[in-house]
Amino acid sequence: MPNGLLDESSLRTHADGLALSLTLPWYRSLWLSSVTSLRLTIDGRDVPQEELSLELGGTRYALTDIPVQSETLWYLQEHPLLIVRRDQPAVPGDHHTVQLIGELRLPYMQIAPGQDGGPGMYVPNFVNQTLELAVTDGPAPAPLLKAAAAPPPPATGDDPFSLGLTLYSASAEFRAGWYDFDGLLDRVADLGIGPGIEIVASQVLPTYPHVSDGFARAWQTAFDKHGFTASSFGANLDMGRRRDRDMTPDEEYEFTETLFHGAKKLGFPLVRIQSAKPALLRRLLPLAERLELKMAYEIHAPMGPNSPEIMKVRDVYADLDSPLLGFVADFSSTMHSMSPTLLRAVRRAGLDDDSVARLQAIWATDAPMRARQEEFIGYLKGRAFDPARLGSFAHLAFNMHGHVSPREWADIMPQILHVHAKFYDIDDDGNEPAIDYPELVRVFVEGGYHGYWSSEWEGHAFAELGEVDPLLLVRRQHDLVRKSMRSVPKAESRAGSSM
Repeated sequence: MPNGLLDESSLRTHADGLALSLTLPWYRSLWLSSVTSLRLTIDGRDVPQEELSLELGGTRYALTDIPVQSETLWYLQEHPLLIVRRDQPAVPGDHHTVQLIGELRLPYMQIAPGQDGGPGMYVPNFVNQTLELAVTDGPAPAPLLKAAAAPPPPATGDDPFSLGLTLYSASAEFRAGWYDFDGLLDRVADLGIGPGIEIVASQVLPTYPHVSDGFARAWQTAFDKHGFTASSFGANLDMGRRRDRDMTPDEEYEFTETLFHGAKKLGFPLVRIQSAKPALLRRLLPLAERLELKMAYEIHAPMGPNSPEIMKVRDVYADLDSPLLGFVADFSSTMHSMSPTLLRAVRRAGLDDDSVARLQAIWATDAPMRARQEEFIGYLKGRAFDPARLGSFAHLAFNMHGHVSPREWADIMPQILHVHAKFYDIDDDGNEPAIDYPELVRVFVEGGYHGYWSSEWEGHAFAELGEVDPLLLVRRQHDLVRKSMRSVPKAESRAGSSM
């Protein structure tokens, strides 16, 4: 996903002077308090902060008021206006050189908890854009999208697991307004993708973390229309929603409780949880029992099933001894190389061949994730390359790409309740160039897994909008998975099923 607050149609005329229509530079909705700073230069002039204001949802905020807006949601499809006070309104068609420097923090990606009641440390996202823009009166139109070349082969009773996707796969297109929610589900159905539908609640719920009655009605209507089934409800925990402190344990429970009720309202059998704190799990387990919801902690890069952090979760699960507790296996953990999509992105951001080679060499070591990040950032600074030019990529290159052996999933197979079939590319031969899908399929078939494989294209974190059509890629990935699981000898499949 382009790491930008601006696009080619952002500059607008305004009664107070001019305005910039902002795009959220992330894949999910954030709290307005997540915006740390905004600095604007127009035609070489630094615009004083007191001449700027932000209008979101009909309310205008001074920039100094933004840090306390922890109850105000910047919904993914909303485009607030950064208003610049000028003596004369901008004239449509006029051109201006605009530089916007912004910093956000991601309130659910905690690096370290707060100390002595203070705020924790969270993954930052830096944006620095300079564009030549013409004053326009609205957004650019969405492009026409292609249909699939052929319908998918039908599922069979011999298929060991079911396929689906997370709507997260179309994050960039949804954010850009190429789809509304109904239109997105219509295209998923038109491409023959499904039947399982997974959502990231913070991405698709306009009233996040609540599920409104109107959204629930639209959801059920679409599911009745297309024959979809609800597979997994992705729940984040926005510990850093407030800027002055982290959530208290009671706030963590109340926030998650709201999400659990939303999942039940939409008919999900499983919630992907983000926190496995023992005290929180103990409080949530009775709620999950009442709502008949399974809770699955996601094992995501850079961790694997046997990482020390996950072993602690496994110990908590053993202590609680509940069939409602399990894991989501995310295949970002088990990559054999860095994705070409990521490498293209860092090249666009200015990395030369030597730096890209060094990035891959550092990634391939067995050092802890933070140590690899720090080594790479130190390398960039040693070459006088500002890591901020990479936005969040200097962090995401390591915490979104892991290199654990696919065979490790077998160690926890009975506890795997859902699969994020993560992928970034499908090459001309129909394979994922950074992830060994035939081997992963074999491990899960032999292990007797029978849940959903939910396709999760995460190339939007690195690809430019329109660079590829992610839903067509999902269709191609489904073809790869079907081919792979139908190639596993039946004897191996039967042996795995009896485990």
